[in-house]
Amino acid sequence: MSPDPRALDVRPRAVLAFDPPALVERIFGPDGLERLRAVVDLDPDVVVEVASAAARGRLAEAELLVAGWGAPPVPAGLVPRLRAVAYAGGVARTCVADPAALAARGVTASNARAANAVPVAEYALAMILLANKKAHAAERAYRDRRVAPDVERLLTGAGNFRRTVGIVGASLVGRRVVELLRPFDLEVLLYSPELAPGPVPGLPGARAADLDEVAARSDVLSLHQPLTPATAGQIDARVLGLMPDGATLINTARGGVVDGEALLAELCTGRIDAVLDVTDPEPLPPDSALWSLPNVVLTPHLAGSTGTELRRIGDSVVAEVERFARGLPFAHPEELVAS
Repeated sequence: MSPDPRALDVRPRAVLAFDPPALVERIFGPDGLERLRAVVDLDPDVVVEVASAAARGRLAEAELLVAGWGAPPVPAGLVPRLRAVAYAGGVARTCVADPAALAARGVTASNARAANAVPVAEYALAMILLANKKAHAAERAYRDRRVAPDVERLLTGAGNFRRTVGIVGASLVGRRVVELLRPFDLEVLLYSPELAPGPVPGLPGARAADLDEVAARSDVLSLHQPLTPATAGQIDARVLGLMPDGATLINTARGGVVDGEALLAELCTGRIDAVLDVTDPEPLPPDSALWSLPNVVLTPHLAGSTGTELRRIGDSVVAEVERFARGLPFAHPEELVAS
C-alpha cells in the first residue's frame, strides 16, 4: 500500500495516555519523543483519567491515542475523531472502554507485543541454559557449605550437550525461544494445539509433538502459552508427573497455566525443579512454601521489558506512529474485536 501523499501535510493530533505519566519518559526517552513530535501534533499533557473536563477536551481532539500501562479505559464517545490506537504494551484494547464501538467506526490498533517478546525469550533462554547446567543447585550448595563442592558428583548428568528442551506454546515468545536455542546442541520439542506432529514450518530444528511426549522427554519444560479457559491449569498433576526426575519447569507465561497445588506437591518431593517468574496469585502470600523450597527459583515477573528494554517498546510504538502519519498500515496490527 502506497502512503497517502497528503498524510504529512497536516500532522494528526496525538494524545498520550499513561499512568504514571513518568512512564512516557521511561518508554520513549528524549529521542523517541522528538521522533513523535516530528510526525504528529503531540499534546504535551498525559491523560491519566477521563473524568475531568481538561482530559475530555484533549481526548475530543485526538486522532491517535498513544497509550500504555496504567492508561484509563477511554470510552468511544469521548474520542469522536479517533482513527487509531498505538499501544505500548501487549493488548491495545485494554486502553479503550468499548473496543467494539471503535472497531465499528474503523479505528485501527497496534501493540508492542513483538517488542516485549524479546526480553521474555532472552530470560527463558538464560534460565534454560542455567537449568541444564544445574547452576542454581551448585550456587546453593556452594553458598551453604562455603567450600568448593564436589562438582563432578553434584553435577552428574548436568550440561547443555544433547539435552532436550520442551516448549509449550507457539506464541511470539515461544517461537523466539526456539530460534534462540538453534545454535546450541539441544533437541527442541514444541507443543501447540494447532501444530501437527513433525517438523515445524518456519522453525528449523524444532519438532512438534503432543503435550505428553514433550513433558515426558524434556530436561527443561518452558511455558509460553497464553492464559485462556483452555489453558488454565493445563500443566496439571498428570503432566508434571510425566516430567523426568531432575527436570526443570520454567514459567514465564502466566501463573494460571499451571495447577498451583499440583506443582507445589511435586516440588515438595524434590523430584523436579522450577524457575517461576510468574505465579498465581502474584505475588505469592508470605507463607507460601515456594519461598523456602531449595529447588525453586522465584523472580518478580521481571522477564518482560524492564529498564533499558522499555526503550525497545518505545521504538516499536514510534515506528508505528510514523507509519500511521504516512498513511501506511500498522506493522503490528491488533484487531480491537477478535474475529
